[in-house]
Amino acid sequence: MTAKMTTMSERNPESIFMKEGVRAPRLGQIADGLVTAVAVSLPWSTSASSILIVLWLIALVPTLDAASVRRELLSAAGGLPVLLWALGAIGMLWADVSWSDRIAGLSGFHKLLFVPLLLAQFRRSGQAKWAILGFLASSLVLLVVSWALVLTPGLTWRGHKSLGVPVKDYIMQSVIFAICAFGLLGQAAELWRTRTPLSLALVLVAAVFIANIAYVATARTTLVVMAVMFVLFAVRQFGWKGALGAALIGAVLTGAVWVSSPYLRQRVSAAVEELQIYGAGDVNTPTGLRIEYWKKSLAFIAEAPLIGHGTGTIPALFRRDVTAETNPALITTNPHSQILAVMIELGLVGAVALVAMWLAHLALFRDGTLIAWFGLLVVAYNVVSSLFNSHLFDFGEGWLYVFGVGLTGGMMLRAADAPAKAEEKA
Repeated sequence: MTAKMTTMSERNPESIFMKEGVRAPRLGQIADGLVTAVAVSLPWSTSASSILIVLWLIALVPTLDAASVRRELLSAAGGLPVLLWALGAIGMLWADVSWSDRIAGLSGFHKLLFVPLLLAQFRRSGQAKWAILGFLASSLVLLVVSWALVLTPGLTWRGHKSLGVPVKDYIMQSVIFAICAFGLLGQAAELWRTRTPLSLALVLVAAVFIANIAYVATARTTLVVMAVMFVLFAVRQFGWKGALGAALIGAVLTGAVWVSSPYLRQRVSAAVEELQIYGAGDVNTPTGLRIEYWKKSLAFIAEAPLIGHGTGTIPALFRRDVTAETNPALITTNPHSQILAVMIELGLVGAVALVAMWLAHLALFRDGTLIAWFGLLVVAYNVVSSLFNSHLFDFGEGWLYVFGVGLTGGMMLRAADAPAKAEEKA
C-alpha cells in the first residue's frame, strides 16, 4: 500500500501542493471575511469580537509565509509594536510581584503582536475595503439605536449604562462616532468636485454623528480628540493658510453647538468645577482622582526612571502606601495615561518604544490619499486619548487601534507595491 501511495505521488507530485494551493486562497478569503466580522462587532460586543479574533488568527496563520511576516517585522510600522511587547515580556523579570500579576500585566501588550500580521495580510489582500464599510455600517446602526433611545421617551429601557448608550460605554461610543464623522468628511471632500449630492449626503451623516457626541453622550477626552482631528482635516484640505479660515468657521459652529447643547455645557463645566473642588482639597471627583493618579505615577517613575518597576507592578504600587486613612478610590490598576502606564512598568526605555511606534504609524499615513486619512484618524485618536487614558491596554480602544492601523496600513503598503508589480508584469 505504501508503495502504491509512493507511486501515485511520483506520477503526480503536484497533487498535494495543488490541494494546499486551493486551500490557502480559501483560508485567505475566510480570514478577510473574519476581519470584516471583527470590524462589525467591535462597536457592539466584546465577547463576539474576542471569538472572531481567535477564529481570524486560526484562518490567517496557514496563509502567511515566513518571508512576508519577516518583511513586516523588519519595518518600523510592524516591528516596533512587537518590540514594545518584547520589552513588556522582558519587564516581567525584574517585577517585584507574583507571576500571576506579571502575566496579567503583560496581557495588555498582547494585541500589539497582531499589527505585523494584519499588515502582511492586507498588503496581499485587496478586500480591506469591506472591513471599513462593515465598520461604518455597524456604527451607523449603533447611531440609529442611540438616537432612537433618546427620541423615544416611551421606552422602558433607555440604554446600557446611560441614556443613548445601547452597549459598552459612552467613551467607546463617542470615539467610534468621532472617527466615523471625520472619515466621512474626508470622503466627502474627495467627492466634492465630481459627485456633489453624494458629498453633501456624507456631510449630513457626519453631522448626525457629531450631533450625537454633542447632545447625547460624549467623553471629555473625545472633545479634545475631535479638536485635533479638525485641525488635521483643515490642514489636509486647505493647507496651513487655509486652515486659519477653516478654524474660524469651526469656532462659529462650535459656538452654535455650545449654546444649543446644555448637555455639552454641563460636561465641560463639570470638569472646571471638579478642578475647583480638587483645589480646595477634595480629590473625590473624576478629575481630582485622575490628577492624583498622575502625581502618584510620576513619583513611581522617579523611583525607577530608566527601566521601570517591571510588568504587572501598577496595582501593587498604588496599593503600597495604603493606610487606614487612605482613600480607597486612590488605589487603581489604571493610571489613566498610556505613557505613564508604560513608564511605570518599563521606564524611559518603554516610553521611547511607545512614542517611536506612534511616529512610525503616523509616517505610514503621511500622504494625501483617503486611506491615509482613515489611518491617520485612528493613530491621532489613540495618541491624543492616551494622554488621558490607557487606551492601548483597554480592549475596545486597543483592538480598534490594532485593526485600524493594520488594515489601513496594509492597504497603504499594497498601493506602494503596485508600481513595482506593474513593472514586473511589463
